[in-house]
Amino acid sequence: MTKGRKRKYDPSMPAHIEQNQLPRRCYWNRRDRYWYTMVDGEAPRMRRLGNDDALLSDLHHAMECLSGIDRETLDYLLDRHEKSAAFRKLSSDTQSDYRRCRAIINAFTTKLGVPFGKLKLRKVDLPVIQLLVDAVADGKRSHNDVADKATPSSGAHVQRYLSAAFVWGMPRGLCKFNAAKGVDMPDEAANHRMPDLVTMKAVVALFKRRGGLATRTKGSLAPYVWAVAVIAYECRMRSVEVRNLSDANESKEGVIVDRRKGSLGNVTRWSPQLREAWDWLKTRRQGIWAAKRMPIPHLPKDRPLVVAETGRKVVKSTMASAWRRAMAAAISAGVLAPDEKFGLHAIKHRAITDTKGTKADKQLASGHKTMQMVHHYDHSLPVVDPVSDG
Repeated sequence: MTKGRKRKYDPSMPAHIEQNQLPRRCYWNRRDRYWYTMVDGEAPRMRRLGNDDALLSDLHHAMECLSGIDRETLDYLLDRHEKSAAFRKLSSDTQSDYRRCRAIINAFTTKLGVPFGKLKLRKVDLPVIQLLVDAVADGKRSHNDVADKATPSSGAHVQRYLSAAFVWGMPRGLCKFNAAKGVDMPDEAANHRMPDLVTMKAVVALFKRRGGLATRTKGSLAPYVWAVAVIAYECRMRSVEVRNLSDANESKEGVIVDRRKGSLGNVTRWSPQLREAWDWLKTRRQGIWAAKRMPIPHLPKDRPLVVAETGRKVVKSTMASAWRRAMAAAISAGVLAPDEKFGLHAIKHRAITDTKGTKADKQLASGHKTMQMVHHYDHSLPVVDPVSDG
């Protein structure tokens, strides 16, 4: 169903109504000053919604009731949260993760065969959320399902998503408490698959050779993959942090690293490898822009470092696809064993482990706020002296 043409401003409507926020198919009677809608049927008829003192929320409520929307369910809260300004301010990755979690919740059925999202909010409390999180972590798709492959990470993501939705809904009168607070979280298995240094260098060398082949020829890979891997290693960066790099992150001293998830930014000094990868990406970008006659943005922050063949910034899905193909090529070439494949995030584990110095030095380099996170990424074993001298 199309949205229809944009509603025109009507000066006769009550001043307290935000006209651009009115629900669809909600109309204003100018002469008698009341709100109404048309109910479908064999003979469409008018249904009065409220007088001129009706609030915007009253009109939405009335339209939802006519549409069969139950405001008392969990999914109604999740739907309102997803349509909120707070949700739109989240990163695209977080939004995608939250939508995936909502799909899991709505696909999960209770022992009575009711979709979990259709449960009344008044019945959703801590024990109920705990049952859901445990079931999702065990790989179940319903209350009566036989556990499949355990997915503790999915269970933890569902809990964090629900907690965020409850926290958002409480001050807005949509729920009375955070039912996800206090959930016994599933243990998320550490599955970083950190490569050893020699293997990682061999893989990057293969990426560089294959990236130099003509595009869409046998054995070719995305040209930028090797450079992305080098920058991720040298700067101890996540994939999203590399994708977000622009000319604004280049300084005389080094790369200005803007970190995510609360980590602190820093400047990583230039190394020969880092300088080579950075300059190669800039040269490649300029070539693409020149060939396509694209205008060069004036502001450095608007000039992304890693671009696709279109000349535009590489997005998450494109990077993920390019990395999967690169891993498959490395396995096919015998550089990697099938059980040795690793993700871009594993390079950050390798980089922090290889960082010289004490734990405090590694924390300063990685930008982590807590030593606990440094321990999570640092897999080196300390070398200590024996107790006795002789």
